[in-house]
Amino acid sequence: MRIAIVDDDPLVRIGLRAILASEDGWEVVAEAGDGEGAVELASGTDPPDLILMDIRMPGMDGLEATRRITTRSNAPQVLVLTTFEVDEYVFEAMRAGATGFVLKRIPPKDLIEAVRIAASGESLLVPASTRRVIERFAARSGEPLPELSEREQEVLRLLARGMSNAEIARDASVSVETVKSHVASVLLKLDVRDRTQAVIVAYETGFVAPGSA
Repeated sequence: MRIAIVDDDPLVRIGLRAILASEDGWEVVAEAGDGEGAVELASGTDPPDLILMDIRMPGMDGLEATRRITTRSNAPQVLVLTTFEVDEYVFEAMRAGATGFVLKRIPPKDLIEAVRIAASGESLLVPASTRRVIERFAARSGEPLPELSEREQEVLRLLARGMSNAEIARDASVSVETVKSHVASVLLKLDVRDRTQAVIVAYETGFVAPGSA
């Protein structure tokens, strides 16, 4: 996996590089100190697979950078770095296309696991506390949820609980391949990039209520 680190603090970048480079098959291929640098490295001829993105940076912040990066085709996954667990900017970054967030004080083993899950696309919420941020900031917009089949609605509810494809398959008594097909259909109908954005839509439309998932 090819990873880029974007943070305006050089010491943070050094620490993250040391942790990530310890994993076999992982390589930190680029660093940047602001959002403009992040957009530039993501739009190059050989972009990374995943970007660890700080939010609060001088110049272009991580929120705007995430928005610009994720609108591109085949965009890298963006995992937000934050000092505070509950931060409106974190929610806006996920709304802009970030997969989820990790705290800067996260233990190294948990950071590695979060990056692995985010890069795989299998996880919905990285880490589980992501859901709490969504619940806090996702106000109902009044927009109706696009029409979903009963099975697709069930899958979306399970996605909102943070379940993986394998967990959904066990809960719904179907194959993992069937779940993948339903998830793909949900993303297409909701016109969203990934599972996290699907859950945001579910909360914003009132399909899922805070505390009910």
